[in-house]
Amino acid sequence: MKKLVLFSATALLLLSSCVSKKEFAALESKQKQTEDLLNTATVKLNKCLADEAAMSARAKELQERLAEMRKLNTELISSTKDMTILTTKGAENLEKSLESLKEKDLRISRLQDALTKKDSVTLALVTSLKKEVGLNDPDIEINVEKSVVFISLSDKLLFTSGSYNITPRAKEILGKVATVINSKPNFEAMIEGHTDNVPYKKGVLIDNWDLSVKRSTAIVRALQQLGVNPAQLIAAGRADYVPLVDNSTPQNRSINRRTKILILPKIDQFYEMIETEMKTLSSEGGN
Repeated sequence: MKKLVLFSATALLLLSSCVSKKEFAALESKQKQTEDLLNTATVKLNKCLADEAAMSARAKELQERLAEMRKLNTELISSTKDMTILTTKGAENLEKSLESLKEKDLRISRLQDALTKKDSVTLALVTSLKKEVGLNDPDIEINVEKSVVFISLSDKLLFTSGSYNITPRAKEILGKVATVINSKPNFEAMIEGHTDNVPYKKGVLIDNWDLSVKRSTAIVRALQQLGVNPAQLIAAGRADYVPLVDNSTPQNRSINRRTKILILPKIDQFYEMIETEMKTLSSEGGN
């Protein structure tokens, strides 16, 4: 621009020597207009350059924001996929939990049914035994212990003192017990002998273990002779290790000398199911 002004001044000097004052004034005016136009154009150019710089900065800012938004969008899409997977897994786990609860409720229901049936069988058995034996004798007890029906017979009803020979009175009572067992072929009878704590050693017997077992086998043989299937009979002895009362007096020792006949229904399917279900529920409860 300086060169242009210098050129214009030089041209004016040259022209001034060749043209009249009027023409010179006209040329000078035209030069001023040209300079004004040039200044205006320069201002506009500078403004355009400034606007361009501002627009470039704005464009760069927008591009950076766009890149951030694209990145955020990608992360959101990924997060949504993860959430979808988690939601699907959660739904599957919930469904499995509900199914497990249904199965557990079913097992509990079956367990309750089994216990109800077992209680019904036990009650029916007690009723049947009391009806068959039908004796109001303090030396004979028919009861339930730990869900097992039993007949407890006093020692003085069954044996003479220090002996394992059965009395005639015992045969009468055992005949009624045999009737009950024979009427229920799906039952077993375990004969369990008990003594007091007085040491016993007589003949071939060594101690109270021998005596308690010998008495139980004597009753087993008597029941077999009364027609009971021997496959239903079990002989057992407990010696003096499960007393009912303290052995401190003769009367108490007499109470402890007894024979228990445990009536065991062969309801293995109930017992097995109860045991299996209890183990299953116990293991699941621990987890």
